[in-house]
Parts: sequence; C-alpha cells; structure tokens
Amino acid sequence: MMESSHSLSGPLAGVKIIDVTAVLMGPSATQQLADLGADVIKIEPPDGDKTRAIGPMGDRKMGPIFLGVNRNKRSLVLDLKKPEGLEALRRLVKTADVLTYNVRPAAMARLGLTYEALSALNPRLIYVGMFGFSQRGRYAPSPAFDDLIQAAAGVTASMSAASADGSAGFVPLNLMDRSVGLYAFGVIASALYAREKTGQGQRVDVPMFETMVPYVLGDHLYGQKYQPAQGGFGYPRLMSSARRPFRTKDAQVCCVIYQDHHWKAFLGILGMGHLYDTDPRFKDITARTMHADELNLFVEKHLVEKTTAEWQQLLKEADVPVFPAHTFETLLEDGHLNDIGFFRDEEVPGVGAVRETAVPSEWFGTPAQSYRPPPTLGQHSAEVLAEAGYGPEEIEQMMLRGVTR
Repeated sequence: MMESSHSLSGPLAGVKIIDVTAVLMGPSATQQLADLGADVIKIEPPDGDKTRAIGPMGDRKMGPIFLGVNRNKRSLVLDLKKPEGLEALRRLVKTADVLTYNVRPAAMARLGLTYEALSALNPRLIYVGMFGFSQRGRYAPSPAFDDLIQAAAGVTASMSAASADGSAGFVPLNLMDRSVGLYAFGVIASALYAREKTGQGQRVDVPMFETMVPYVLGDHLYGQKYQPAQGGFGYPRLMSSARRPFRTKDAQVCCVIYQDHHWKAFLGILGMGHLYDTDPRFKDITARTMHADELNLFVEKHLVEKTTAEWQQLLKEADVPVFPAHTFETLLEDGHLNDIGFFRDEEVPGVGAVRETAVPSEWFGTPAQSYRPPPTLGQHSAEVLAEAGYGPEEIEQMMLRGVTR
C-alpha cells in the first residue's frame, strides 16, 4: 500500500483514499474505511457537502448528518469546474490507492475523470463508483435517492403487504444509502486485497438498485424461488401485520419465540404446554410460519398480562430471546453499551462536544485507536495540497482564484 503522510492506526493504515462522494451513501462507506485507519481525503466543492447544512449547526456547516459519516477524514476543497481543481485532483490520484465517487458516471466523464484517464496516471488505482443503477441497463442514466430505491427494490411493497390496512410507506431510515455504503465498504476492502495479489488496480461499480434487489428478495421471493413456483411472494413470518414489539402491563417488549424449544418453554410458562402436541399450528416451524399472524396475536394476548421486567426474567430463564423495545432516549442509556464505552463525547472545533459512537468491530491485533473529528470545510486544504507537491505561493494563488479554500 502507498504510504500516507498522516499516521493512523488500524488494519487499513497506509491506505490513501480520494473521496469524491457526498451526502450519505459514499461518505458512510468511506467513514468505515477511515475508522479502520485509511487516510480518507474528502474532496468538497467550495460550498461543501450538502449535508453540512442539514439540522442544528447547519449555519456553521457542521450539521448532525454530516458529523455522523465524516469523522476520521480530511477535508480538501477543490472546485472541479476549474482546470486547476481538476489538475490538483489528478496529482493526488498519482499517489492514491482508491478513488471513490457517487455521482453518475456521465458526470465523471464530463470532468475527464474516467477510470481510463486516471488509471493511466496510476495503474494501481482502485476506482469505485456508487450510484443508482448498473450502466449496462436502460436505467443507467437515471438519478437515485434512498426513497426511490426503497420503492424500486420492493421495500415499500413489503411495507404495504405487512401493514394491517395495506398502506405503503418508507422505512424511516436511510436504509438503502447505508446498506449500499456498507456493501461498498466490503467491496473496496476486497479490491485492495485483490490488488495485493495482482499488483493491478481496477474499476468497480456498486449500483444501489442491483445491490438492494437480492437484499429484499432474499426474504420475499419465497415460493417464487422455484421454477415452477411453489407458492407466492413474501416470507409469512416477516409479512405478519402482527409482527411488532408486544405491549406488556407497563411498556413494550420484543421476544422471538421461533424455535421448537422456544414455543415449548413459552407455552409451559402460560400453563398451556399441552398445546404444543395438540394444536397443529405449533407442530413445527413450517406450520408456525404458515400461521404467523395467528401466533403473533396469541403471544400479544398473553404478554399484556405481566410487566416487561417479569417477562424478561421468565423468558430469559427459559432461553427465549427477549429484549425491551428501546426508545431513542433509552438506547443512549443502555447498560451493555455503557459497559463497553460505546458512546463518548468528543470535542469538535467550531461545534463543541458531540456524541460519538465506537467503531463496532473490535480488533485485537491491529486496533483502530486514532480519532480525528469531522473536518470543518477545507480544514486540510493547505496540508493536503502541500503533500501533493504544491508550494505555499501556489496554494495561496489557488485560494485567491477560488480553486480551494
């Protein structure tokens, strides 16, 4: 791997990534790489990534969505509409390991930043695009957003089928952006491994639509998996309108009564152990799946008879998976997360203290222990340009001409 002038710890220390992504999908992928030690140089236009302006502190261009996916990165402002900005990017590419982008490929082509052009400068470059659709199909030029891909990949259809009144809706998370970002993180790490074996870089496309279709159909193709079909679409256990956290006497609880021994134990707690052998709905996982709605309502009917604490104790003793349904507020107070120090306060220049989450993977040979706060806009412009060989006067002139800031 090519050396970075900035020393970071972790399994990806020494990897330099030129990050020409914005908003959420791309930045979430590159933050995960940065968390593991990669030197991620975030290329921003003069007015910054749009997420800087979303939410509290948006007037300072340090909004919470931006802060959530841009830690451990350096910010370099380059106006890629100006020749000097493009030239600076090309100079950076010469010593980079990876370039990531999440605009449509046609936009990169208009800028002269195709794989062919950049790999000519650096044959070891891994060039990764994250965008809406495969470039081999009719949707290739179409734009994509999280909501659009939720609808296109069938997520909204599954929400509609599982709702009691058939109403469609979106999952209230940027599920597509974050899921594709996570997949792209693995793709980039795999491409780096392949390069270690071959010595050659390559272009990799990560389209949202094609990534998320098997994500959804892995559960819901169901009987249509077979040719000829052996049933309809939709995994009944997941499509049950009664699949939800259950009310107890005082709150809500989630319990997964799924395996044979779970049902035997639960029915035993209710004093209804005989039903396991006499009621055909409980016979096996096939029967229980077919009767998912009825059995969820059966559980719901009985859980309301005791408190959440009582059910936690009874079900835990019976080895039935159980967990209280957190709110956003109680999640921040979770005892297990506090045990491992998952949340911590960090000082961010120009913002103050912010709540950070830990890197979820725990490494015992090459731990990622460095932390760099999410950057202010252009915070590292001069530093990165100097590393690329620009002198102080050249950098000052680039600032005066609005190429950087």
